[in-house]
Order: sequence, then structure tokens, then C-alpha cells
Amino acid sequence: MSKQKLIMVAGSPCVGKTTVTQKLFTSYENSAYFDGDWAWCVNPFSVDDPRLRNGDKTIREAILKDITAKDYSVIGITLTCSEETLRERHKKRGDANECSLFWLHLKPHEGDYVINTDNKSVQQIVDEMKVIIDSEGCKR
Repeated sequence: MSKQKLIMVAGSPCVGKTTVTQKLFTSYENSAYFDGDWAWCVNPFSVDDPRLRNGDKTIREAILKDITAKDYSVIGITLTCSEETLRERHKKRGDANECSLFWLHLKPHEGDYVINTDNKSVQQIVDEMKVIIDSEGCKR
């Protein structure tokens, strides 16, 4: 039996995390996922709102700290795109709030694979992620 893998997907709002992860999720049997965006909804939205998380790094550390399972590997993937693409996706989503570039420019978590999603279909991004996931041994 192969080692279980915990896939952690990070990136700016509107970069495509939820859309890509939903498609990736259906590609693997016996899988589950948690969407951190839905755990941290704040209205009205502001980057300075103290109720917001302090970025994916804080969430990642908290999740990993509480896992009691043994013999699993963690694969971190950060999705990114250009500012232009992010603005287009934000507009297409119909969000009335201003498009923030704050998270887009944060440094990826150390050890993450980084995938640029510009000019790629959801399936192309999922396929790229699957190559990483299926070929990854043990990072931790």
C-alpha cells in the first residue's frame, strides 16, 4: 500500500484554488478536502480585518500540528498567476470588492511546488498537479 499524501494548495484569492482542487479531488479515490476559504469568510472584506487569518502559512502549521496519523507525506503546491489574470478572474467572479494583489506577492511556503496558472485550463493545471503528486515520494 502506498503512503497517504496530504496535498496542501495555497495561493491568492481568485487564483483558482477551489476550482482546481474540486477537479483534482474527483481524480483520486478515497480522498477528502477542506477549503480554507470557506472557513474564513469575512463581510465586508478588508485585507486589514483582524478576523482574517495570517495567511496560509499559519493555517498550514495549525493543521499539521493537529494531525495524529502516522506515515504520510505532505505535498505543498502554490498556485500563482499574473496580476492581469488575477484581475480578470476577480472580475469574472462578480465580486464587488476591490481585487487585492496582497496575497499574490507573498513568498510561497518553503518547499512548495509553484504552478503558474496563466493561460491554462483547469484540466491542464490538475494534470500538472497530478504529475507532482503521483511522482512525489516523501517530503517530510
